[in-house]
Amino acid sequence: MLPTNTVPASQHPNRRPLYLLADIGGTNARFAFVEPDKPLPQPIANYAVEDFPSFDGVLDQLEADWLELQQQDAALERVCLAVAAIPEQREISFTNNAWRFTAASVATRLGCEQISIINDFAAMARALPALKAEHLEAIGGGEAVANKPMVAIGPGTGTGVASIVFDQTGAPIVLAGEGGHVDFAPITDIEAKILGRLRAQFGRVSIERLLCGAGIMNIYRALSDIRDLPAVHLTPEAVGASAQQGEDSLASETMNTFFSVLGSAAGNLALTLGARGGVYLAGGISPRYIDLLRKSDFRARFLAKGRFADFNGEIATFVVTHPDPGLLGAAMICLEDSGDGR
Repeated sequence: MLPTNTVPASQHPNRRPLYLLADIGGTNARFAFVEPDKPLPQPIANYAVEDFPSFDGVLDQLEADWLELQQQDAALERVCLAVAAIPEQREISFTNNAWRFTAASVATRLGCEQISIINDFAAMARALPALKAEHLEAIGGGEAVANKPMVAIGPGTGTGVASIVFDQTGAPIVLAGEGGHVDFAPITDIEAKILGRLRAQFGRVSIERLLCGAGIMNIYRALSDIRDLPAVHLTPEAVGASAQQGEDSLASETMNTFFSVLGSAAGNLALTLGARGGVYLAGGISPRYIDLLRKSDFRARFLAKGRFADFNGEIATFVVTHPDPGLLGAAMICLEDSGDGR
């Protein structure tokens, strides 16, 4: 049972109820807990996925880290796992990491029957209305209108997309999906050449083939071939750092292309959802390179929608700088599912 000093609430009704949260992507697995009367997630640990060959292995480490928190008076009542996978699958199979598990196996391991599994970007979308100004970096103009559709797109290990809309009472409704896997549509001649090279490599080309860490390298190598320039960098971090230094034209063009494609994709989402509540750039890449994002054609491409340029011009775009928005959203969903939402 995990944690060993935390037991199911049904067995110890006098103990303090506690909910375990996780936000599990392709690179990181973040764990936290929340209590019904304290809705802000309290961090437990952040693990690198590559350090653990299996989900059981990370639960072993979680148990050890949990013991250090000394929550002996707590009773584990619910578990909410936000995963970069399709949550309706019987076995959770991640798109960008090798972990596998089922809700039943987690329930047995944790000794908790109340297990909910949600998409990680559903959790991200749920957090959007709760984000404060200090956790948002505006990119360009536009205005976020309260209780209007909001959409998050997050290039990171993969590309997550989800939205949140509101009913007539203002109650939130999360719309999860797999928008990162829609077709990539080139806008410029160079992008068409990049598409040709990626199609030769992958067959079908989704926006995730460009809008993620591996996507930066796909763009970089394609541009190296197109420009007949040497590809000297081996990681997306190296490409980004070189672009920030401004001394490598190939790296700079790569990052501008990346953010240009992101701008087009974000603009398409704005049109599709009527996202007058704003479009929010989440994930691990955009917050790291806000300077390059601002200098890029991101906002110009967001607006480049022909007769609907003015429509998108009224829509705000932001970078999410909150350290753990997925855990925040998971906490809100977990509390709402339990009837303890505020």
